[in-house]
Amino acid sequence: MDFELTKSQKQIQKAAKDFAKGEFDKDTLLELEKENRFPRAIWEKASDLGFVGIHFDDEFSGAGLGLFENVLLAEAFCARDSSAGAALMLASHGSEMLLRAGSKEQKETFLPRVAEGEMISSAALREAGTGYGVAAIATTAIRENDQWIINGEKAWVTNGGEAGFYLVLCVTDPDSAPEKAMGLFLVEKDCPGITITDSGRKLGCCMVRTAGIKFDNVAVPLSNLVGKKGAGLAQVEGFWNGQRIVAAGIALGTAQGALDRAVAYVREREQFGRKIARFEALQHKIAIMATKVELARLATYKAASGYDNGRTNPAETSMALEAAASAAEAVADESIQLHGGSGYITETGVEHFFRDAKFIGIHDSNQGLRLGTIANHVIGKLKG
Repeated sequence: MDFELTKSQKQIQKAAKDFAKGEFDKDTLLELEKENRFPRAIWEKASDLGFVGIHFDDEFSGAGLGLFENVLLAEAFCARDSSAGAALMLASHGSEMLLRAGSKEQKETFLPRVAEGEMISSAALREAGTGYGVAAIATTAIRENDQWIINGEKAWVTNGGEAGFYLVLCVTDPDSAPEKAMGLFLVEKDCPGITITDSGRKLGCCMVRTAGIKFDNVAVPLSNLVGKKGAGLAQVEGFWNGQRIVAAGIALGTAQGALDRAVAYVREREQFGRKIARFEALQHKIAIMATKVELARLATYKAASGYDNGRTNPAETSMALEAAASAAEAVADESIQLHGGSGYITETGVEHFFRDAKFIGIHDSNQGLRLGTIANHVIGKLKG
């Protein structure tokens, strides 16, 4: 299997690196991170250049490319700055469900606005007390004449308060089994009855706003149902399968960025009259870090390539995210160790890679869920 990039992919990769180098101003990003603010000006420029919604169809202002190209963007952006990179890559969060299952009118109305930098999107799926187990959600959507009436509360909503619309998972048939009981609804931010509560400052990825959302008799037209009634759970599971690949790309870039900074530091730092990069023990540490990054890259590229070619494999995407998230945490941690005391200082630009690595590892799934998915695939069904 050959993962040599095509000429077009190399151009995309270079363009993303050049953009990040030119637009990710260190002082500006530090201020945004401290204030928990989304990098809106950078996002607008990224949208103008076609980096947002690159996997959308041409007719919806996208480039008609795949998740592999999304991974290349995530890797390039996050290697430069993991916080800003994650914010840009998650600006279209949830819109993939609209892309796959939405009506022609829904797609034409909302997807171009996401791709063109007019509107951020979001998926409101999880609830307090249910964790990642969305099959146990309590938010309901009840049909009343020509409307759906939504009631309930969602927790840990990515882009909560920033998004122009939310894709909300609701129970429509409480007496049915979970796989037939739910629907996905498009809810615009200014609908009466919506209350947004910021979740507070996070450990990492503070440019990605996270909030709780309460829906109190929020009315939406019947046409705001995304896809078929009863298909909501399947749509969300399909979304998470692809989202794990994007998250793996973010984690991969975070790991690469931490490695880059470690290499730059040991090449310049002198001790006992010579560069510390000449010390064999440190060379071995760098070698192990680089190996972890490269293994994560191979797993992520393989999962993205398979997804784009119609080979959807939840175990493979879980392996990719597990490898990349683990690499990001381990490499970022070692990078801080190699920097010594300076690595612990925010202004040095290393410590937030470690904090961000922790965030992406739990953003849309935790390690237990990933390992369970992988184990089920490897072990198979057991008898007795």
